[in-house]
Amino acid sequence: MPETHRILPSSTVKLLDLPTRSEGFHDDRSTAENEFEKLRDEFINWQPKLYAEGKRKLLIVLQAMDAGGKDSTIRKIFRGVNPQGVTVSSFKAPSHEDLAHDYLWRIHRRVPKQGMIGVFNRSHYEDVLVVRVENLVPEDVWRPRYEQINQFEKMLTDSGTTVLKFFLHISKDEQRERFQARIDNPKKHWKFSAEDLNKRKDWDAYMSAYQEMLAKCSTVDAPWHVIPADQKWYRNLAISRVVVDALRKLSPQYPESDLEDQLQNID
Repeated sequence: MPETHRILPSSTVKLLDLPTRSEGFHDDRSTAENEFEKLRDEFINWQPKLYAEGKRKLLIVLQAMDAGGKDSTIRKIFRGVNPQGVTVSSFKAPSHEDLAHDYLWRIHRRVPKQGMIGVFNRSHYEDVLVVRVENLVPEDVWRPRYEQINQFEKMLTDSGTTVLKFFLHISKDEQRERFQARIDNPKKHWKFSAEDLNKRKDWDAYMSAYQEMLAKCSTVDAPWHVIPADQKWYRNLAISRVVVDALRKLSPQYPESDLEDQLQNID
């Protein structure tokens, strides 16, 4: 089941053919939410072992269209996890300092260190998405970045980082409903921007950019998972299955203690 939504390397990706809802994968919300709670409890159990072991790292990358659910995914899945062992990085427009370096400079600085879980809310993939759709740089600049990113992620995995990448796949209708909910609720006005509507006009262009990103950058060591995300309860379950499965495979353990030896040396 952790491989249900994985994109195989060198696959052709057509997002119109990939579901945004749970039908065919899960049909009972109550059962799904119960499973999710159990997986989150297991996640909470694994995380301090990863931190205490201090040898390996886990990087979780979230990409989505606006209102795709990146923030709520982080809130739901990481609820109860010790924040001391988790870093969340949100990548918006690059600063002047960022632009003075290569495009991966600001990303590499936020990669989790040993024992840590890092979460990227947007990521280095903005540099083959936004820059492409909005023509911020010419094609001969952004197109080589697919292979550069693959090599960057290979370097991360070779040095002990498990990379899990999730595209939260929502429908255009669902995005409209979420935008309307933000407009209708004064407490959510801060989450809405007219720029969101401008990007919505470029929906097809973004879908094309995401398709090529998924096809070119889903590798054996750092695969993409296209998560049906119209229903938040299924989105949370599908992502948790992948994350917990990765931690089971890592199977971090608390380091052996030399406490008895230390106590014997106390006068």
